[in-house]
Amino acid sequence: MRKMGRLSVIYLVVVFLILYAPIFYLMYYSFNSAGTMHSFEGFTFDWYKEVFHDTRLFIILLNTLVIALLSSAISTVIGVLGALAITRVKTKRFQNALLTLNNVMIVSPDVIIGASFLVLFAMIGMKLGFGSVLISHIAFSVPIVVLMVLPNLEEMSPTLLDAARDLGASGWDVLTRVVIPYISPGILAGFFMALTYSLDDFAVTFFVTGGGFSTLSVEIYSLARRGISLTINALSTLVFLATLVLVIGYYIISKQAMKPKEARVRE
Repeated sequence: MRKMGRLSVIYLVVVFLILYAPIFYLMYYSFNSAGTMHSFEGFTFDWYKEVFHDTRLFIILLNTLVIALLSSAISTVIGVLGALAITRVKTKRFQNALLTLNNVMIVSPDVIIGASFLVLFAMIGMKLGFGSVLISHIAFSVPIVVLMVLPNLEEMSPTLLDAARDLGASGWDVLTRVVIPYISPGILAGFFMALTYSLDDFAVTFFVTGGGFSTLSVEIYSLARRGISLTINALSTLVFLATLVLVIGYYIISKQAMKPKEARVRE
């Protein structure tokens, strides 16, 4: 058993090295004064200064944040309502069919989703830009929120709802004072997952962006196409660190949200 445990640790270390080595390589050379990724000559913040002094990049950063926050907030509301609706379905076969439809968007390749939205917006005559990107991000974020919220709803005991109704609580009171607080860890998980997916998305956004509107992922790709520049390294490093902060923030908030739930279980 100890040997198996050691092999598991070694395997995880190797996997994480393969996953994160390119990122740390990119981050390391973002501080290179030589301006290349071949030899490190000296430490500098010049590439980061270039990023912050670029007005266009700052506007694109704001675009990315607005799209991510708006889409994750809207998709969280829709996803919670969708999860509640799925749990209310009486027929198991119909419930499984709804879950399958929900999962199709998650397992579908991003290129297919992006191309589908591009065709849809062209058919209805919608201009590509802020609106098209926002709708697309909401669409692929909703299924993620549904999957995050559903386990919390399924583990909630029906007797908890019955007790609230017996005490005279209305349907709205049951929803806002019992159900929502109980599934709040799932709601938080769904929101942060949607936020992360929106910030990191490239393929779908690449298809539906236009009219001078762009996001960081698309802009990084455009910069890379023009030629290797350590500005790309600096920008990518900032995006990675922002995502890391989000993940740590989610972990802390979810731990805090789980404490009241654990206390109720002990009681």
